[in-house]
Amino acid sequence: MKQSINQKSNRTKLILIFSAVIYLLLILFIPAINVFYQAFKDGFGDFISYITTDEFIHAIQLTLLIALIVVPINAIFGLCAAWVIARRKFPGRALVISILDVPFSVSPVVAGLMMVLLYGRNSWLGSALESVNFKVIFALPGMILATAFVTMPFVAREVIPVLEEIGPDQEEAARTLGASQWQTFWRVTLPNIRWGLLYGLILTNARAMGEFGAVSVVSGNIIRKTQTLPLFVEQAYKQYETQTAFAAAVLLACLGFVSLVLKEIIERKTHSKTS
Repeated sequence: MKQSINQKSNRTKLILIFSAVIYLLLILFIPAINVFYQAFKDGFGDFISYITTDEFIHAIQLTLLIALIVVPINAIFGLCAAWVIARRKFPGRALVISILDVPFSVSPVVAGLMMVLLYGRNSWLGSALESVNFKVIFALPGMILATAFVTMPFVAREVIPVLEEIGPDQEEAARTLGASQWQTFWRVTLPNIRWGLLYGLILTNARAMGEFGAVSVVSGNIIRKTQTLPLFVEQAYKQYETQTAFAAAVLLACLGFVSLVLKEIIERKTHSKTS
């Protein structure tokens, strides 16, 4: 009887593993392999020629610029939000935590549309900004705002559990010994939360460089002006420049792979520290 139960359990495990592998092959591995095959099927030389066009270079430069601006902004915001939520008890705390999760629940396209309605030419705020010759929609500021919105929760969401786990005891001891707020943060808090912070920064950077929906709405997808790398992939594919689109997609896939590797390294560091 016991042997029969074990056999059924092993059979169930094998079926579940096989189903998971088939699922991953269909939605992840086979499409990824096809992207790399299509990008390199004409040779490495042609691949280099696809990613050295003026449009591609401008798209990747703009993508990097947006990431370089958005990641530090959300790092500072995330640290401040995490500190307040983890160290202070105040009315509406649950509401603040829920607001942090809004970018997860709202479609990026809807977020982009809200920004167009708020900062567009026909809105009162957009008209006021354009009167001082400051353009938000279909310009870099709007793309930065859209990217900052969709990447807002990552740092805070990774740092809050770490702050709650370590508690305030070490910080209070440092302040008792005469350390200033900055010294306490730099010498006590930051070393304790560094892996959670780095994890949040990696996720923020990966999402910032790969964001499509919100940026496509507020940017207008203007070639050599407001076209990021994900928008470049779509534009190239629509123009039947499939090899160029696949070549650019390879770089985005490599970014995702690097993010996964860094994520795994940080998780191992975190586990080794806690064990």
